[in-house]
Amino acid sequence: MDMTAGRRCHDVLNPLHSAAYFAPEPAEEFASVGLEQGAMAYFAGRAAPLGAVGAGTVTATFYNFNHDLVARKIPAAWAVTTPEAVLAARLRGADRTLRRLLGDEALTSKEMAETAELALRATEACRREGRPLYAANAGLPVPEEPHLALWHAATLLREHRGDGHLAALAVAGLSGIEALVLHNATGKAVASAVLRQTRGWSPEQWDATRDRLRERGLLDEAGDMTEAGAALRGEAEALTDRLDAAPYDHLGPDATARLTELAGGFTRTALAAGAFPAQLFGKG
Repeated sequence: MDMTAGRRCHDVLNPLHSAAYFAPEPAEEFASVGLEQGAMAYFAGRAAPLGAVGAGTVTATFYNFNHDLVARKIPAAWAVTTPEAVLAARLRGADRTLRRLLGDEALTSKEMAETAELALRATEACRREGRPLYAANAGLPVPEEPHLALWHAATLLREHRGDGHLAALAVAGLSGIEALVLHNATGKAVASAVLRQTRGWSPEQWDATRDRLRERGLLDEAGDMTEAGAALRGEAEALTDRLDAAPYDHLGPDATARLTELAGGFTRTALAAGAFPAQLFGKG
């Protein structure tokens, strides 16, 4: 099967998971179990399937966050709540977010049930080896309601691809902040000021990283990506595609295309409902 078919499917499935990072509902649910809004809620919410892990594990598995920021929030989060409480809050937040973005009619539609079934079938071929965030989420029960089953499957597929992508970045010789700066140079990422703030990097660290990437020939003097930078990113994406091929090979081309079509429809509805703030994006 075409290696990029899995990437295209992931690209329309992932927003159904990641919209929760930008929505108010999960933030409210995390606050209800004692988590600070922002970094603490994000770290604890995403790491909760791993258990009450320390800052080192979160930095390793999240890859592009400054460890100093992580260490200020983890394990402090586990002093005020438990992974079990966070997981329950996460699911409530996802439920409320999808209900607002998609509407109750879409959530109970036959298309939603079909999308969830196809996405869950794809996860049957995901691999736990070397994929800590995927493996931790794979140990969680599948929710009964179709829209939450879809959210769960989208989470599994996101973390499966993400774990593989981190391996590809390591092969490319890119540190966490270097991967962020290079991605930001594409103009398709969250604006640099937002990336620095949310990932805990100072302007000085960001500028020093740009200098290192210029020395490697990956950025030009204006901070734009060079041909060599684009080639390196392309190699990393191609390796990520190969590492993430199993779920979509398992589905086969027709079912993968159908899942892409169905998930794409729900994602377009979510985007039209304002799932992602447009002002966050751009090189900046």
